[in-house]
Amino acid sequence: MSDIGRIQHTKLSDVIVSQVESLIVNGTWAAGERLPSERDLAKQFHVSRPSLREAIQKLEVRGLVSRRQGGGTYIAGALDQQVADPLFDLLARHPESQFDLLEFRHALESVSAYFAALRGTDADLERIEAMFRAATEQEFSVAQQAKALVDFYIAVTEASHNVVLLHLVRGMKDLLEDNIRKNLEQLHDRSHVLDQLNEHRKALVEAIIAREPEQAREACHAHLAYIEHVLLQLNRELSRVQRVLRRSEL
Repeated sequence: MSDIGRIQHTKLSDVIVSQVESLIVNGTWAAGERLPSERDLAKQFHVSRPSLREAIQKLEVRGLVSRRQGGGTYIAGALDQQVADPLFDLLARHPESQFDLLEFRHALESVSAYFAALRGTDADLERIEAMFRAATEQEFSVAQQAKALVDFYIAVTEASHNVVLLHLVRGMKDLLEDNIRKNLEQLHDRSHVLDQLNEHRKALVEAIIAREPEQAREACHAHLAYIEHVLLQLNRELSRVQRVLRRSEL
């Protein structure tokens, strides 16, 4: 019998694999996140548990999920592992790299802000506003505030609806949080500077909510440029103090 015109039947497990891959790509399930239980997943996809089990096995062969000792299936964290490479750990600890990372944040965060203003849904904008309030209207330790600010920037990136940006920012979360924490540690006793930073972030949020992409991008640039300017000033002051101390020891 001729194969011409034969209908190709897609296995149910392959359909499930395709749906899971879409959820990973669009950021619904993040790298390293634990999947719901087998029973809950079967209900979610309206499939039998044997079909789901077969799909999970296929995803595991592709390296997209992994089973961990003690139970549970997790989304692969390859990008997280790359950003946690020893080289990135060195960058996080090296003082000069902090300014390089700030420059990189200009590109990363301004593009995210631009597309968040352009594409963000009403739900996205509500989340951005809520995350901004959570990051700026509470009494935090420096470490807690750094984490809250990273969560705020991730919310902005999610609203950009650019999956490459989203996975990149999520993968760099620890590195970005470390950079923000170090910046805050240098600025924590300068209340006027911290107030100005919050005003910049407020302007950023207002531009995104007003759906003004160019203004959102410029607000992001102004915010990061101000941080660079203040930190450079502090470094120059510290260098002068160190020179004076060295001379006094002569």
